[in-house]
Parts: sequence; C-alpha cells; structure tokens
Amino acid sequence: MFRTEVHIPSTGINLQLHDKVVTIGSCFAEVIGTKLREYKADVVINPFGTIFNPISVGRLLQAVAGGPFNLEQNLVLRDGIWYSYDLHSSLSSPDKNELLQLIEARIEQTREHLSQAKLLIITLGTAVSYKLADTGNIVANCHKLAAKQFSRTLLTIEEITESIEVSYHALKKLNPELQLILTVSPVRHVKETLLTNSVSKSILRVATHYLTEQHQDILYFPAYEIMLDDLRDYRFYGPDMLHPTPTAEDYIWQKFIAAYLHPLYQEFLPAWEKIRRAVAHRPFHPHAEAHQSFLNNTLAQLKHLSVKYNISTEMEELVLRQQLTST
Repeated sequence: MFRTEVHIPSTGINLQLHDKVVTIGSCFAEVIGTKLREYKADVVINPFGTIFNPISVGRLLQAVAGGPFNLEQNLVLRDGIWYSYDLHSSLSSPDKNELLQLIEARIEQTREHLSQAKLLIITLGTAVSYKLADTGNIVANCHKLAAKQFSRTLLTIEEITESIEVSYHALKKLNPELQLILTVSPVRHVKETLLTNSVSKSILRVATHYLTEQHQDILYFPAYEIMLDDLRDYRFYGPDMLHPTPTAEDYIWQKFIAAYLHPLYQEFLPAWEKIRRAVAHRPFHPHAEAHQSFLNNTLAQLKHLSVKYNISTEMEELVLRQQLTST
C-alpha cells in the first residue's frame, strides 16, 4: 500500500438533488460549488467572489443574516473604478450607485437562498489578513492599492472562531435547519512564504476543529488533508505547483459525494454524467444519420431523467436541438 487514504466517517447529512446549497470562501468553495452545479444541485457559488480570510467571510455572512453592514463606508475608487474592501475585485463598477445596487442584490439573493438551504460550505483560505492603516479594519481585498495603506496581520484562533460563531448563530436564526461544512483550502499561499503558510493553515485547522467540537451541525470536510496526505505527489498539482489538478479535484469530489450525498442523488450522478458527455460531444460528421440518431436518443434519455428526478433539462435540450435543426 503506497498511499495514506483519508477516510471520512458517515455524517448523516444526506444531501438530496433538490436541496439548496451555498458555498463561500476561497477558490476551493468555487470548485465544490461548481461540481454540485454540474450535477444539477441548486447552489449559489461564492456570491461575493473569492474571499480568503475568515473575518471577511464572517462579516459577509452576518450581513446576509440581517446584521448591520455599511456598504458605502467600505467602497474605494481606483483608476475610475469603484470597488468594495469587503468583496472580490470581480464585483466592481465605474458607477458607484450601480456597485451599491449590485452588492445589495447579492446580499438579498444569498439571504433568500440561505433561508431555505440545507447546507452552507465555508472554505477558509488563509489566516493572514490585511488591515487598513487608517481604520484598522480587516479587508477582504486590497484591490492593488498602495501597500502603505495596509498592514499585514496573522489572525488568531480566537478571532476566527468568534467570527464564525457569531455568523453561525445569526444564520441559525435565519434558518434553524441549516447545516455547515467547514473546509480548509489545500492551496498553499506562497506569497506569504511557505513558513507563514504552514502557521496560517495550522491556525485555520485548529479553529475549524474547535468549532466542530462545539456544534453538532458544524462538520469538517478534510479537503486539506486529502490533498496533502492522500494525494502526496506533485503529479496532482498544476503547473504552479500550488493548485490541485482536475484529477485531484475530482478525487476530492468523490470523497465529498460518498460522505454527504443521499444514495438517490449518488444514483443520479452516473446517469447525468453520461448526459453531460453526450451534450459535450462534437462529432466529425454532425449531419450523419448516426449522429442524428444519437441526438434523438439522448433527447429521449433527457426526457426520462427530467421526469424521474424532477429536474429542468431545458438548456441541455436546447444544445441538442440546435444540432438537429442544422441538418
């Protein structure tokens, strides 16, 4: 046996196909959220963009739960574009009011989804954070502003647990049935040096452990341990030697499936994977009788899955019908 497999005990979450999910945090939240969406889950993925530090994640979740959140106070203008210190740079606008409306809309959409969601997945990226020099407020993103405007700090275990605790209690008032999964991103932050990255990940891991010990409905998914211990080989890392390859992501996804998805949802996955491949297929001879027959058969399978699992397949049907009408 030339590997150390990470085994995840049964959790009892049993996520079903029509359960609502929200992911928030670092880029790993994007990975898991995208996988769920590909398999027809009703998921909101990183509604505020990639957020790395736990304090900023907590502040946004508290705002979603209805807590005080001064939108305008945290806006900044750079090169004619408005940004928010609380959000990723992808949420920006040359028009200040447009950005404020966008943020308000994201908060409201996320609140509506979370109020009915079964699961919230929070991925913590780093305990290293940056504070505005003039206010001392921690920011989610520096937006490439001058370094002298910020000071770097390492969050403590207590600061992180308090932020997530406050968010947890606020969210449980919004949705008493909500369950949380915490993860630590397996991506190394070498910009902070590997030594600081190790300290940072250790702080995050202890904080998540403490939170799961305190609350039965807060669970930990060991993506970090799977990547570093189970997939302990550079072949599972991309060209930057930091981010997991698609193969590694898929392996971690399979672990997630086994731990958290309802058996009926797991049954649906291979059937839908077959459809996904069929829709993505691009033949050498699209007008050939064989391919046209393949399209009709796939449409029939789509109809069957749509009825059996009560899912919308309009987008997939459109892609296939466009190929039929081209003949």
